[in-house]
Amino acid sequence: MRLTQGVDRAVMIRGNGVAVIDGAYGCTWAEFSARIARLAGFLRAQGLVAGGRVVLVSNNSHWSLELFYAAIHAGGVIVPLNFRLSVEDMETQVADCQPDVIALGPDYAHLAKRLGGAAQGKPVLMIDAALNATVDAAAPVDDAGRQKDDLACIFYTSGTTNAAKGVMLTHANLMANTQNVWPMLELGEGTVHLHHGPLFHVAAGARLFSVTQAAGTHVFLPRFQAGEVLAEIDRSGITHMTLVPTMLRSLLDDPGFASASLSTLRYLSYGSAPMPEALLREALEAMPHVRFIQSYGMTELSPVATMLGWEDHLPGPRSAFLLKSAGRPVATAEVAIVAPDGRHLGRNEHGEIIVRGPIVMAGYWNRPDLTEAAIRNGWMHTGDIGFIDETGVLTVSDRLKDMIISGGENIFSQEVEQCLSSHPAVSQCAVFGLPDPKWGEAVHAVVTLKEGMAATPDELIAHCREGLAHYKCPRALDIRSEPMPLSGANKIQKSELRREILDRHAAH
Repeated sequence: MRLTQGVDRAVMIRGNGVAVIDGAYGCTWAEFSARIARLAGFLRAQGLVAGGRVVLVSNNSHWSLELFYAAIHAGGVIVPLNFRLSVEDMETQVADCQPDVIALGPDYAHLAKRLGGAAQGKPVLMIDAALNATVDAAAPVDDAGRQKDDLACIFYTSGTTNAAKGVMLTHANLMANTQNVWPMLELGEGTVHLHHGPLFHVAAGARLFSVTQAAGTHVFLPRFQAGEVLAEIDRSGITHMTLVPTMLRSLLDDPGFASASLSTLRYLSYGSAPMPEALLREALEAMPHVRFIQSYGMTELSPVATMLGWEDHLPGPRSAFLLKSAGRPVATAEVAIVAPDGRHLGRNEHGEIIVRGPIVMAGYWNRPDLTEAAIRNGWMHTGDIGFIDETGVLTVSDRLKDMIISGGENIFSQEVEQCLSSHPAVSQCAVFGLPDPKWGEAVHAVVTLKEGMAATPDELIAHCREGLAHYKCPRALDIRSEPMPLSGANKIQKSELRREILDRHAAH
């Protein structure tokens, strides 16, 4: 179980096949293999030692894939950082992981002094033409041969300075993830995968390893822009891609969607945030030739724990239920539901979702206390609430931290969001609790509307009352004209919305 074995396999079976497309740049698998051996040699010359960290701050490019693999080839660990964080937050994470080398993309050269200082003066590499020439001239080195339980990646899950958690994923973790998703997505030599999501997010980062293991072709866009994604699908013959719900909404709303061919696109996987059923049905109707697959998991699970296959997205007697579910456990995952006291619950009983198997992380970097709290008796406690039905299908009801307790009743924010999203005028929505002197918490919603459509807060609350018990419905609703605040992984930031509303209330 060695991640670089995927490169060796791709060279063996498809050495002259296209490995990478990045704008005008391209290379074969044989060329890619030779290049990462030279880049690994250069990283070692810069001071990278066995188990040492390489921090990467960059938009997507062929350099991203090369640095992921070169760091591991050299015996090191790749640490992609969220470039949307504040400089202070990035400094905290750099200081935490203490890298041997930092690599900065062209848009982040201004961070060199600050991040270099946080790394105590370790080398800072600029990804530019000069580095390209240096790597071309570097002496190659043999693969360090790290494998199995050796650390391969650290993905930070939090941007706050007091709670930065570096999730340690091993070669075995990420190889198990590939084993799980490969058959579901039918990855193979003909796969042409578009990487537009940020690679500091493990759902995007792990897909680098899966596509390489399949000897497919990697296509890179610097970041997600709906129009560019649509154009690239047609230009490069994209067969596979992955989206979060906010991206899918943008894609369907883009003026170029109606004229885009998308004829080569075969698989579209989605996850990382709850998918509104109305949005999913709209996408299924708009792209009937595409096979949709849902993935549920978390960074600590490398990241996929359950999947809802494309067959489950087809019309049928259980369609209404399945499209709201997270599917069944992947091949190497055990999934269970437990009560607050740790007691395992039966079918259709709500409780916390726990997972065990080779996909469970090695732990949190430098935080054995958090590791011990999260992994108990081999089970990763996800912090999500859900239930498993009699057919083994998992439904995720909410995050524990997002569940609203109003008047003693548990209210799942995702259920309210699903109801709001079914209104034809709603584009995006977020539901959360606000402090209430009478009820403890009150259900609050923030909504953006589709272009050219109108609705009032009263109308949307009335819509909820048609489909939900009244105590679950928003007591107040804001219609937002500006875009929703998004995290680096394009998830709606409920904490930011809650803070804005509380600040507004305090000002009055």
